[in-house]
Amino acid sequence: MSTQQSSRLSYLGEELKNLETRGLRVHARVLQAQQTPVTRFDGREVINLSSNNYLGLTTHPKLLAAAEKALKHWGAGTAAVRTITGTMSLHLELEEHIARFKHTEAAVVFQSGFTANAGTVSSVLGREDFIVSDELNHASIIDGARLSRATIKVFPHKDVAAAEAILRELKDQPGRKLLITDGVFSMDGDIAPLPELCDVAERYGAIMMVDDAHASGVLGKNGRGTVDHFGLHGRVDIQVGTLSKAIGVLGGYVAGCADLIEFLKLRARPFLFSTSHPPSVTASCQAAFEILEAEPERIERLWENTRYFQQGLAELGLSTGMSETPITPIMVGEGRRAMEFSNVLFDAGVLATGIAYPTVPEGKARLRTIVTATHTRQELSRALEIIGDVARRFALL
Repeated sequence: MSTQQSSRLSYLGEELKNLETRGLRVHARVLQAQQTPVTRFDGREVINLSSNNYLGLTTHPKLLAAAEKALKHWGAGTAAVRTITGTMSLHLELEEHIARFKHTEAAVVFQSGFTANAGTVSSVLGREDFIVSDELNHASIIDGARLSRATIKVFPHKDVAAAEAILRELKDQPGRKLLITDGVFSMDGDIAPLPELCDVAERYGAIMMVDDAHASGVLGKNGRGTVDHFGLHGRVDIQVGTLSKAIGVLGGYVAGCADLIEFLKLRARPFLFSTSHPPSVTASCQAAFEILEAEPERIERLWENTRYFQQGLAELGLSTGMSETPITPIMVGEGRRAMEFSNVLFDAGVLATGIAYPTVPEGKARLRTIVTATHTRQELSRALEIIGDVARRFALL
């Protein structure tokens, strides 16, 4: 790169220095083994409290066998987008399985949960429409809303009355209205007031959409998500889920009526312009859904471990914010302090990632922890012991 070209991007170096000065320049730790409860990062064996592998499926023998079988039969990749030559019977079987699992007419798989949200919101709405969105909704929802060019109205977190006031104000405006929320909020671990939001959506004729990325495999019968958890089948128009967290592999999906799914296959740009999932990924995702239905005890163990860990944090005197799920923040406050806390924990044998601005608001930095179904009680007890020791050093207790 020439000096002239480099100088045009020099402002980025200044931005990086600013983040470094504030203690917010994050360097990703490198995983050097399987994504398991105790594993190796950066050459150190640690108790892993930062993975989204809720049910421990990334290393389940049935997923590995399904991936290997598909790899040998179908090859390593698909070499095309879905609308050209990239749709295999495997993809259709997975989508049909997801639709049955979610009790919807149809489903479509996207390359990630991010593209599922962004591609759906930007496809089903346009410039003349309105989006009513919780202020803590995931970045993929925010980006999809911006791409749609619809008017965006944001309501305070979980404030149903405020959401209703916005829809009441918009009721005589032309254009469609979309009410959208995360099912489980990814940084705080609290659950959306979905029944009340459904009531509001129905009252004002709004489309109801939920991003169930962190509820998939966690809430509801066999991990069917918040819609099942609250008994709201048929009342949520668009359900988004992930294949990258509790499912243990990669991707996202949208479930809903047949017309919605067919429309997304024709108009959602991430679906149209991204190569389809490799056969090994697709087959292992389907195996994961089979395990959800056959081994519900995994979800029971996840919740047992969650209750044990959260009780331990409470007994230490640490704040876990609004958490109602396995996502358990340890609230710290100042960004640099949270990052330093995370680093010292890592040196002591616990990986608990620090989260600070802009991922969370200024002054609300935290460690974001997630226990899994496959953590042992001994591992969690040891993690709590280490967290307590380090928290005392940081005067958090």
